[in-house]
Amino acid sequence: MAQYFEVHPQHPQTRLLKQAADILHKGGIVALPTDSSYALVCHLDDKDAVAALRRIRAVDERHHLTLLCRDLSELANYARVDNRQFRLLKLGTPGPYTYILEATKEVPRRVSHPSRRTVGLRVPEHTVAQALLEILGQPLLGTTLIMPGEEMALNDANDIRERLQKQVQAVIDSGACPLEPTTVIDLSSGDAVIVRHGRGDLARVGLESLT
Repeated sequence: MAQYFEVHPQHPQTRLLKQAADILHKGGIVALPTDSSYALVCHLDDKDAVAALRRIRAVDERHHLTLLCRDLSELANYARVDNRQFRLLKLGTPGPYTYILEATKEVPRRVSHPSRRTVGLRVPEHTVAQALLEILGQPLLGTTLIMPGEEMALNDANDIRERLQKQVQAVIDSGACPLEPTTVIDLSSGDAVIVRHGRGDLARVGLESLT
């Protein structure tokens, strides 16, 4: 049975988030609200948790998982970023943008794309997600909570608990999310390539001409 934490959306209770962080440290998977949609997250360094995360989503190692980071400086520890890329990242951070970048050695090989050695990274603009990241003290590995065969992410915490109570160890409820995916921008080949146009406005990062 998944633990259920009702957390205030603007003033999250530290006590509850510490319990969620402890579950993550012990290898658990947590359903977490973000500024785009609910996500499944786990500890970056836990091989079994990463495998379980992929099983729930029914995706293989070629599906980019995303590192959720506290800020831009932490993101830069896990991706190779040149000056031009850094300026673009700064425009959209924090916010509903996921960037595909070349991974550094800090990223375990099982997490990055097997042939391209790339990884998705983002800094969520969500109070509860940021508070959990701060308590954890390191990035979380995550994926949008879309169930196999479905197109829309799950967005109701009670529904998530009911459907995934035997597959996740905790659900954090701080209300509904915007329910619109992040904009995904691939920067790994040099030029910016829009992989998915979602909630993040391309004009904010100066890429409106790519639409």
